[in-house]
Amino acid sequence: MKFRGYAFLSMLVLILIVVLSGCGHQPTAQDRLNQYVKAWQKQDYAKMYSYLSNKAKKSISKDDFVTRYQTVYEGISADKFTASVKQPSKEKPGSVPLKATLDTAAGPVTFNQKVQLRQQKTNKETNWYIDWQPSLILPEMKAGDMVRITIVPAKRGDILDRNGKRLAVDGTAARIDVVPGELGKGAARTKTIRRLAKILAITPQSIEDAMKAGWVKPDSLVPVRTVASSDKALVKRATTLKGVYRTSVPSRVYPDGAASGHLTGYVGPITAELLKTHSGQGYNAQSVIGRTGLEQLYEKQLRARDGAIIRLYNAAGQAYKTVAEKQPRNGKDIQLTIDAKVQDAMYGQLKKNSGAAVAINPTSGDILGLVSAPSYDPNQFAMGISNSAYKKLSTDPKQPLLNRFSGVTTPGSTFKPITAAIGLSHNAIRPSQQVAINGRRWQADKSWGNFHVTRLDSEPKVNLESALYLSDNIYFAQAALKIGGSTFAGDSKLYGFGEALPVPYPMHASTISNDGTLNNDLLLANSGYGQGQVSVNPLHLSLIYSAFVNDGSIIRPRLIKTDAAPQMWKKNVMSPQVAQLLNKDLIQVVANPAGTAHAAQISGVTLAGKTGTAEFKKSQKATGRENGWFVAYDAGKKNLLVTMMVENTQKSGGSHVVTPKVKAVFHKVQSR
Repeated sequence: MKFRGYAFLSMLVLILIVVLSGCGHQPTAQDRLNQYVKAWQKQDYAKMYSYLSNKAKKSISKDDFVTRYQTVYEGISADKFTASVKQPSKEKPGSVPLKATLDTAAGPVTFNQKVQLRQQKTNKETNWYIDWQPSLILPEMKAGDMVRITIVPAKRGDILDRNGKRLAVDGTAARIDVVPGELGKGAARTKTIRRLAKILAITPQSIEDAMKAGWVKPDSLVPVRTVASSDKALVKRATTLKGVYRTSVPSRVYPDGAASGHLTGYVGPITAELLKTHSGQGYNAQSVIGRTGLEQLYEKQLRARDGAIIRLYNAAGQAYKTVAEKQPRNGKDIQLTIDAKVQDAMYGQLKKNSGAAVAINPTSGDILGLVSAPSYDPNQFAMGISNSAYKKLSTDPKQPLLNRFSGVTTPGSTFKPITAAIGLSHNAIRPSQQVAINGRRWQADKSWGNFHVTRLDSEPKVNLESALYLSDNIYFAQAALKIGGSTFAGDSKLYGFGEALPVPYPMHASTISNDGTLNNDLLLANSGYGQGQVSVNPLHLSLIYSAFVNDGSIIRPRLIKTDAAPQMWKKNVMSPQVAQLLNKDLIQVVANPAGTAHAAQISGVTLAGKTGTAEFKKSQKATGRENGWFVAYDAGKKNLLVTMMVENTQKSGGSHVVTPKVKAVFHKVQSR
């Protein structure tokens, strides 16, 4: 009896297990559609096809299904896909509500429909499968329909100077095209291609490759290279060749060319990497984007957001449905404080050299010019620079792609007024005191070894005024030692050393030394006359000099034009008395016949400033590279301050190379 009882109990357990297993979760149509949607979101079109019913698969092959989705979605720049799958009614379990949104170049496309599914047995397993329709590509789409997207172009914002002159604008360029069937045959064809390649500074092979594209026919117009419309001589030489034509095409144009190349930067076709970085921001493979300079910095404001219309066309080619539409949005113009006349005048003086120039209005803070030389023509990049042209720029030893006005370098004697200001503020310098200096070489003590501070003048006694206009290194080395390293380094921070400049264009920060301290007497002495490890940005140096006309406060720089009142960046870095005294002394640098910048004197203009020659030598006795500097401002009108640095002046006179260039800028600009 006991055995029978156990057997009966075991039978009950077995039946219970079978019943429970039969009551497990069965696949639903909602589950299946959720699986389909997940594959849809991943753009796994092959996986999506595996969820189609047998009936649906008879209407479209896997290859056609995958290709159809890829072609349509790439064409409309489909991006993010979000979906919500609802539970169907009990009466119609195979009719599942779907609400989804697909982001496209023409805006969001909304799916709001019921998807039909059917049960079928596959590999001994019964599940739900989708009775797919083309409306699951785009709403209301039918078999045989075509999808077309029309881009409605928008205008990118202009970059303007303070007077409304255009520095960057949407315009037209000249595209040089060839018609393969008109180039002739044999040697004549080869000769034409070689001549065209030479005119356009490209290789003959690049022209041959362009004509090998699959779509090209003998009568096709094949683009070869885009050039500036303003280069009429080049366009004429090219189009006089047989089979060569010009086509006007939209392009970003930079009327100021190389003079403002580093400032404006340029736009270019968006890359795959940038598309990824800017995902979800409405860019597509055909977009252009700011790549450098102001074009990159102000991309959000300048950017043109093209409109688009996605339409469905029936087999007869008739449009019958607008799926999505987005209106174009023009970019916003940006008006700078830059004065194109000042910009061009400075570039005109620098273009044959390597160097940088900055101009500001010292009382308003408006930046009037930012020049780096040698420069490049941004039009080349916007229109598609050739590999050979880019290689020439990138390998040029003069480094035309290097932005010098945003960098830092040794300022030489242009730093001396800062030493003077700090020294006067701490009573380490008495302006009228005559300091006796014997000879042209000096060292604090024998611990300096073979190093001596040297000077060009040989005056037995100098005071602050004469030390500035004669540019006496020994005077300022001794002054720095009297100030002390801790005080000197600490006060340099008051002038903005080690701090980012408050300007939207990225500038390297000036530094007083590599580690921010001046604990070594030799380093301190050298720093007093702008050598040692002092590195200064030319815009920063210009701003510091503004304190001499602003009663001791440094003006806040402005690059975007505004009607707002000027503000100070660093207030009271020196007293008004110190500022006025140094302003008077800096006038003598130009006015005094013995002044190092006397050659810059202009009749009727009270010019003040300071020259400098920065030395880069491995040892004191060695010869080495030198950079010439000159900072000058109109102490009368107080409306223009120019800082210019020219590299490699060791064989041409140091700062004496720069003074006539700055003088020429004042002549051209102040004569207006």
